[in-house]
Amino acid sequence: MRMSRDQWDELLAHAREEAPNECCGYMRLDDGTVAETWRATNERKSPYGYELDPKSLLAANDLDDEGHGVGVYHSHPKSAAEPSQTDINLAHYPHWAYLIVSLAGEPGVRAWRIADGRVEEEEIHVR
Repeated sequence: MRMSRDQWDELLAHAREEAPNECCGYMRLDDGTVAETWRATNERKSPYGYELDPKSLLAANDLDDEGHGVGVYHSHPKSAAEPSQTDINLAHYPHWAYLIVSLAGEPGVRAWRIADGRVEEEEIHVR
């Protein structure tokens, strides 16, 4: 996966603004490159989980239906950018990328593919 430094910085900024709660959003991927990102509302308004608002989830599904790649991101304000068991259980779209923004320690972003309980990291190239 490829993204610009500005996109990377935007994900970190969103996480910082929503802390101590988790933030969330989605993105359009074109040929493995982040083309556009959108902030969503975390319906849970919680530091321990996220739920994309219905309008954002519908928009992400529309991107999928139009043939675009889809990524969903959320933050872990106080833990590593690794999927929790809850994240794994809620990953209902195996062909989507799941990005986690961590504010713990050195802030960063990691991407994951999650399918049938299997978790594989996808490298992010920042350009």
